[in-house]
Amino acid sequence: MTPPELVAQACPVIGVPGNAFYFTSESLAAGAELGLDRLQWYVGGRGGVLGNVESSVVRAAFGYFNPRMIHRGWLGATAVYPPRTIGRVFYECSAAHGRRTLADVDGLDRFVAAADAVLAAADATGLSMFAALAAEPMVDDVPGRAMQLLTVLREYRGSAHLVALRASGIDSKTAHFVKRPNDLKLFGWTESDAPVITDETHTAMTRAEALTDAIVAPAFGVLGDETATIFLDTLGAIQTVLAG
Repeated sequence: MTPPELVAQACPVIGVPGNAFYFTSESLAAGAELGLDRLQWYVGGRGGVLGNVESSVVRAAFGYFNPRMIHRGWLGATAVYPPRTIGRVFYECSAAHGRRTLADVDGLDRFVAAADAVLAAADATGLSMFAALAAEPMVDDVPGRAMQLLTVLREYRGSAHLVALRASGIDSKTAHFVKRPNDLKLFGWTESDAPVITDETHTAMTRAEALTDAIVAPAFGVLGDETATIFLDTLGAIQTVLAG
């Protein structure tokens, strides 16, 4: 199995369970204990690892969102607690979700070993969101660590995707309208914000997706065929458990 083949199969799956804990009742309760509403919890929690920065920095690291939405959530969250505090509570919620849901997944220890190897090989240069989260301490227990690895590897491809978009001449708002047109309100946009989208835009998006995979492929390339198969099989089992 080549690294591009592994990435093509693994990354679309990682993108789903990697954020599975964001809005669970338990996670939202943890945010509420800090005095944060849903938006503040998401923006402050996910972005908190970036530290005491301006909201424009958070929006640049997230991409896709309306800047006004990120500004509102970030200011609201950081007025209550320091961002690093919120970020660490948020990341612990990832581990807690893994403990609740993944403990019975077969082969999880081998998945964690493989994902740890990918993370260790990942080059964080230019990938601010990923670099910030990857610098956070990770838990040692297998189910909690498995979920945190999914979360950080999701940020790996997400950060690489923003770089690939810019290299392909696409701003992240346009990318959102192409890739997630049914989620405009969720990301703070309205129909009136719609950019002009042409066939050339779609071609550029296809090029950006391929470039994103090319950026992350070397890290996944550290896995041999047997380990890559274990990684994919266990990832599929994780997806099934979290979807259920």
